[in-house]
Amino acid sequence: MLLPIIALLLTVFKGPGESWGHLVDTVLVTYTANSFVLVLFTAILTVLIGVSTAWIVSRYQFTGKRLVEWLLIMPLTIPSYITAYAYAGIFDYGGLFSKLLTGLGIEGVKLDIFNIQGLIFILSISLFPYVYVATRAVFLFQSQRLIEASSALRAGYFKTFFRVVLPLARPALFGGVLLVIMEVLNDYGAAKYYGVNTLTTGVFRAWFALEELDTAVALALILLGIVLAFVVLEKWLRGKRSYQLSTKSNVRLTTLKSSRSQNLLFLLLTVIPIVFGFIFPVIQLVLWLTLTWEKTFSVQYFTIALQSVGIALLAAFMTVLIALMIIYFSTWNRLSVLKGLNRIAALGYAIPGAVLAIGVLIPILAMDNWLLKLQGATPSFLLNGTIIALLYAYIIRFLAVSFKPLQANQLKISDSLSESAHSLGSGTLKTFFKIEFPLLRTGIFSAVILVFIDTIKELPLTLILKPYDVNTLAVKAYEYASDELVMESALPALTIIIAGLIPILLFNNLLLKFKNN
Repeated sequence: MLLPIIALLLTVFKGPGESWGHLVDTVLVTYTANSFVLVLFTAILTVLIGVSTAWIVSRYQFTGKRLVEWLLIMPLTIPSYITAYAYAGIFDYGGLFSKLLTGLGIEGVKLDIFNIQGLIFILSISLFPYVYVATRAVFLFQSQRLIEASSALRAGYFKTFFRVVLPLARPALFGGVLLVIMEVLNDYGAAKYYGVNTLTTGVFRAWFALEELDTAVALALILLGIVLAFVVLEKWLRGKRSYQLSTKSNVRLTTLKSSRSQNLLFLLLTVIPIVFGFIFPVIQLVLWLTLTWEKTFSVQYFTIALQSVGIALLAAFMTVLIALMIIYFSTWNRLSVLKGLNRIAALGYAIPGAVLAIGVLIPILAMDNWLLKLQGATPSFLLNGTIIALLYAYIIRFLAVSFKPLQANQLKISDSLSESAHSLGSGTLKTFFKIEFPLLRTGIFSAVILVFIDTIKELPLTLILKPYDVNTLAVKAYEYASDELVMESALPALTIIIAGLIPILLFNNLLLKFKNN
């Protein structure tokens, strides 16, 4: 898991490529500034949308709540680059926006979305569910007695929320925001299509246009440094403060019935993000599909769809298996030095896809050269450009995604259960499969779903490492848009949404089941 990071760090000693000086003098400041602006304003907007909607559905009963609370997760099924393609059509001449204005009697107005402001809007409406899901999980189990105590001390509604409720949700909130930040820095398809130069687009340009891997690595390390800086900042701000609730005095948050005016307001506030983040893009894609399905619906499409689903399922199962191994092997082993190895699992998701792809490619190319020299064969690729390299990168990238739900479920299993089995003569593996594995099924299922969804949407990493004879739905949608055939991208885009929609519904049901228990 550490090999790609080590490879990137070792590359620093070689120094950047010949174009590095030119990049520093001309575009590096622009790359960095655009990335910073995207991160800052997307984080602010996702917090505003995610926290407000999470608190409303957790605290209040209102008409349509059961439908709204899972629809708010739906924007996660649409990759941000596909949302960007859809809104390009919505705001184009003759698009939904133009037709709406015409219906209102307004003519000649066109909104230009191909800029950094438009990209911030796209990323915000696509990524706010990360904050929503993280904070909603905390709000569902917020202590009612803390809120009652605050009211008894004459604190008003907003003061109680900002001084009691929100600070206790801070670790989950920052965890959701950190995911948003990493996704923003990982974005390539939307930024490139909207013409916004970021550090990630710079990595691709240095590698493919300038053909300088060392320069791409230098840009990638700046990206990695930014992500690590946010992680360190959060730990420093948290300090030694504890956010645990007392289990003896804790009473779950009670939901309040909303008045008629509140009912309309809450419904409006929760529906607006759904409309902009999910319904509008899907409508636009469906309209495009009705115009282009005869061109794109073919045997090749079925092949690409099967390859995408197959690769995503294989990556999901392998990632979950390795996550289980890391959790339990470090637990079963008596060497204390190995207890902290599970922290490595969280590193991969903190690395943008383009950066990780370079980190994976460096040792794989070195391994190819070593194997060929060992065999005395003519130089060629044995591992690079194969499904092995792609799966290896997926596992590193999404190991943290599977690790968290598995670890959370494993910590709930009492040690006395396995100790009782051992005392009856049951071995470690037999105890795991007979006792612990059945108790972990919910966590395993959640982990497989999450990794599957993330894998089938992944673009930058797949673009760099996929085999030449293999294609995915994400790459196919990107290729159509890059070739100015954005309408044709509707079929692979909608297939990605459908492939992610079913697991998202299952995941929401698991969360509700956990809440009821």
